[in-house]
Parts: sequence; structure tokens; C-alpha cells
Amino acid sequence: MLFGKKKRRITRLLIVEDEPLLAFDTEHFLTEEGFAVVATTDSVREAIGHLDGPDAIDLVLADLGLRDGNGADVAQAARTRNVPVLLVTGRPLDEVEAIAMGCLSKPYPQRHLLAAIAAIEALLDGRPPRRLPASVKLFQTTA
Repeated sequence: MLFGKKKRRITRLLIVEDEPLLAFDTEHFLTEEGFAVVATTDSVREAIGHLDGPDAIDLVLADLGLRDGNGADVAQAARTRNVPVLLVTGRPLDEVEAIAMGCLSKPYPQRHLLAAIAAIEALLDGRPPRRLPASVKLFQTTA
């Protein structure tokens, strides 16, 4: 199909978020956009369990403040398993550039979340990302 949608590289997401309404809204929105949400959790322990589980994960969306610790621990665990991470947080980004591909600052419109995922996908494909919203900061420029 000439004008069909490009096949996504990122389709299976793990959402790690401690704000229940934001977690629910994000899961619902991304599912409606055609992504598969492997799981949504507010726990470092549970998130790492999903990373070690049987379901493939293409991208982790992780908040820094979680019920039982810091989302940077989730990002580090994902990095050791070669799973890219997009931090989604309103907290300062102390020392996280080495463990995440980028950050989406809260609060954000849903279209900025899609733009951030598309930017990560472009980096993984070795392409430069398109113009980014101000709420998105990339830490890596190549895959």
C-alpha cells in the first residue's frame, strides 16, 4: 500500500508509573494508538520481573519516583537487557543520561508522548529524529 502506515519497530511497551490516573490514561491512549502494553506497574520489583518475563518488551516508559524505589533502577535493569528506556517524569534528571535514551517531561500532551516514542524508534533505526516538542530531551543521537 502506497500510503499505508509504516510498520512500527516499537510495538510492545512496559509502563512504569506511580500516578494511577496517569498510568491508566497512558495505557488506554497507547492501546488506542495500536501499541501493546505488556504491563503497567508502579513498582521497581515488578517492572524488573516483567523485563525478565516471557513477554518481549520494545520500550520501557519509566517515571523516576516509584512506590518502592527509583525508576532509574528500572532503567538500569532495562539497559543491561538491551531494552531502550524513555523516562517520563517531572523530577530533575540527575545522572540518567547514561541509562535512558531520552526523557519526556511531565506534564505533557499525549501527542508529545507519540513524538517521543517515534524519536526513540528513529534512533534505534539509525535515523535522525524529526523535530521534537520542547518537552522531549534525547540523551543519545545515534542507535
